[in-house]
Amino acid sequence: MKKPLITLLLVCVLVTLLAACSKTKDDADAVFEPALDTETSCNVTVVGSYDNFEALEAEFDRFNEYYPNVRLRYVKLDDYNNTLAAALDGNDKPNVFFSNAGMIGNRKYDAVFAHMEDLSDPALKLNLGCIRPGLVNRDAENRVLMVPVFSRTYGMLINYDLFEKEGFSVPTTREELTAVCAAFKEKGYASPMMGYSKTSSSCLMYTVAYPMFAAALAENPDALAKANALDPAAGEYMRPALETVAQLIGSGCVDLAECDKIEDNYTKVILRFFEGDVPMMICAGDTVSGTKKRESQSEAFSNAPFRYAFAPIPLTAEGGYFIDSPSVEFSVNKDCDNLDMTNEFMRFLISKKELNEMASVKRLVTPTADLSFDTVYAPFGNVPASRTVSPEMIGITDPLTVQIRIAAFKVGKGELTVDQAVGAYGSLE
Repeated sequence: MKKPLITLLLVCVLVTLLAACSKTKDDADAVFEPALDTETSCNVTVVGSYDNFEALEAEFDRFNEYYPNVRLRYVKLDDYNNTLAAALDGNDKPNVFFSNAGMIGNRKYDAVFAHMEDLSDPALKLNLGCIRPGLVNRDAENRVLMVPVFSRTYGMLINYDLFEKEGFSVPTTREELTAVCAAFKEKGYASPMMGYSKTSSSCLMYTVAYPMFAAALAENPDALAKANALDPAAGEYMRPALETVAQLIGSGCVDLAECDKIEDNYTKVILRFFEGDVPMMICAGDTVSGTKKRESQSEAFSNAPFRYAFAPIPLTAEGGYFIDSPSVEFSVNKDCDNLDMTNEFMRFLISKKELNEMASVKRLVTPTADLSFDTVYAPFGNVPASRTVSPEMIGITDPLTVQIRIAAFKVGKGELTVDQAVGAYGSLE
């Protein structure tokens, strides 16, 4: 009789411990407990490149509910990349500053990196675990010097009501995409897929090609090394992506003449999509961030609103890719005044609750695992890990992205054949 009783007691203890662990984890995301004197009076400044940052200022207000005497402010630095180092060394040193993966390996930012605090230090108690692992970059010393507060990806806005009206299913594979584009064209839609195409910067061709190229390099470390070194031999790994661009345009899925009427890849792309006659609009998540604010600015959308979301472009027989990249990252100036309160603010901010709130206000992709938080981005939460690529984690560099961007644009515009673009890898400009 004793043995079953002991077993039962052990089971009860185990269940209690598991429940306690679960509660602790949930509490870490849901409840912030001040660790410093809440009467502390000091200044904390965040500098960045945004003209304004209402989402962050909302976080300041919430932090002040705990620390009412802490004066927080956001300041835009003019010519940010060229003035940041001087600001960090100046008399009025910022506490927190924008950083990004493009700074890594660039000697221009050596002085900036010298000021960065290691945010993975256990003493800081930042909940880095609430962030998707592919977004947290560690340096050669295993330090986390930048923590993402927004992320980005590439895909297409989908007008669900148009698909429902015409009786079509939203495509999930390359074959289905080609078929539904043809079906929309038969119904009179001039360009079933649209996007910005006037210049290579932020062009739809890059948005289509980059995920495929990045995925190919992620599967082949030798190819990635060649691509980063701008070795012409790496051009072959662009071929499937460039052929896809050429086929989408050549088959009439994308009408470049219609796309060229769109004047920019932000406001004009959004307003064109809100006209309601575009089934799929190719763009980046940074563009999608402007949709909520512009719903009321579009007379067409105000008069006839429709359901929409942002989803991967189904580029292969298996579907689309989730390119999971940081957008805006924060670093802490370890040489700033009031470092303890600065770290307290970061501990408050780096949580599932606050990061999701900030992403919701800005309508950018949250860096947390909770992609369903905003239904617009929910489709990316269904992409399997095998089709998720984190470019910064695998080591994709900016010079590489320039090559695929220009190659895709020139192929799409008919300025180069696929063979010519592949052969010119490393010298495209």
